[in-house]
Amino acid sequence: MDGVPEPHSGWTFLTNHARVLAAIADDRTARIRDIAAHCRLTERAVQKIIADLEQDGYLSHTREGRSNTYRIDPGKVLRHPAEAGLTVASLLSLLVQAEAEAEADRAAAPGGQPHATT
Repeated sequence: MDGVPEPHSGWTFLTNHARVLAAIADDRTARIRDIAAHCRLTERAVQKIIADLEQDGYLSHTREGRSNTYRIDPGKVLRHPAEAGLTVASLLSLLVQAEAEAEADRAAAPGGQPHATT
């Protein structure tokens, strides 16, 4: 998790649960503090989200010393009926692909700023 994104206000496309899951997929040993900073959430909110994800079988963890290592169940199907049949792996794949494309756009654009596409 390289840097903390700029603050954002208003609505977004992804839920906080999806953000936390993506942050964990990026670093399976991330501390709750780091996940919270990355997702712009409180540590308490991240703890609740992790508990939700674990309760429904999307996530599990093993304790290693003073830290946790998380395991995501990639075959678990998303909860909403509109995403029937889509798995966690599909969601994470889309997010990783989108992030890679955004990074490539930033690198290719003058001044490191992404360019608009139509």
